Amino acid sequence: MNARIAGVLVVLLVALGGGALLVREQQSSPKSGGVETLGQPLLKGLQASQVAAIAIREPKGAITIAKKDERWTITERGGFPADLDKVREFVVKAIALKIGQIEPVGEKDRARLLLDAGGTAIEFLGADGKPLARLTAGRKYFKTEPENPDKANGDGRYVALPGDEKRVVVVADALAQASVRSADWISKAGFAAEKVRTMEVRAADGAAWKIERSGDNADWKLAGVRGDEKLDISKANAASYSLSLIELADVAPADAKPEDSGLDKPTVVTAATLDGLTYTLKIGKLSGDNYYATVAIAGDAKPEGKDAEERLKKINERLPRERSLAAYTLLVPKSKLEDVVRKRAELLAKKEEKKK
Repeated sequence: MNARIAGVLVVLLVALGGGALLVREQQSSPKSGGVETLGQPLLKGLQASQVAAIAIREPKGAITIAKKDERWTITERGGFPADLDKVREFVVKAIALKIGQIEPVGEKDRARLLLDAGGTAIEFLGADGKPLARLTAGRKYFKTEPENPDKANGDGRYVALPGDEKRVVVVADALAQASVRSADWISKAGFAAEKVRTMEVRAADGAAWKIERSGDNADWKLAGVRGDEKLDISKANAASYSLSLIELADVAPADAKPEDSGLDKPTVVTAATLDGLTYTLKIGKLSGDNYYATVAIAGDAKPEGKDAEERLKKINERLPRERSLAAYTLLVPKSKLEDVVRKRAELLAKKEEKKK
């Protein structure tokens, strides 16, 4: 071994020895605060079977989703049904939250991250009303800052736990469902006035029109035809078909006043079906993209034909829920009713231009 090679080996041994020493120092030094909890459940001990209510509070609103008689309902909407899938998904996600990052935080940072009174307080309650778990959800967390943070989904969320005001936790779920908007929680299932036989629409000013047919496959006829008027069959079909599946956008607060919703002077739609049911729909003002509305159902289902027994079973399965809607002021998408609230003249076929 010559002197040059020996010198290189000495340098390598020193480097390796220094590296080993550095590793030993890092291993022997105390861990930084919170490192030992990374990857651990955020809400320890929370079990889905114990959750009987979810309370969400923000500076400008609040909502409580509570289990009542084996159903999930929205307290602030008079016990209107909540979407079971959304409730279940939210609880499961909350239980699955893991601590992804922990950082020290001061009072100014808490305010900036909306982890103070300006944040979203989430509380899971047991059947006795006592809290099972609580947290405050703040701003969305982004790995790379987007152009519009308010509209971006987010890679996670800054959250804080009660009694731990000096630390902020980052979780890998943006908790988009943590909303106080009833529209984000309600069951959107509305009603289905199928196989309409007659349909009458009467506006608040008295203007009205009525269409009718003798059977499911028969053509529509316009009542009170004047002169050479001719009904546009496609528009009649569109109006009646619109009522065959009405989904909800939201439900109004229980204290909503008729004069504010326009239901003191509504457009009244009466649709009698071939199955023996009569749906009375009252349509109020347009609020954004939705109409205020109420619905009431009269009669007993008496389907006819080869599939009468099967149809009766399906109708009776949904009818109790549909009848229960009468207790609420609903918000129905404009797109679902725009073919229904047409004026009489808009139902008529356009007259062909006379040939020159």
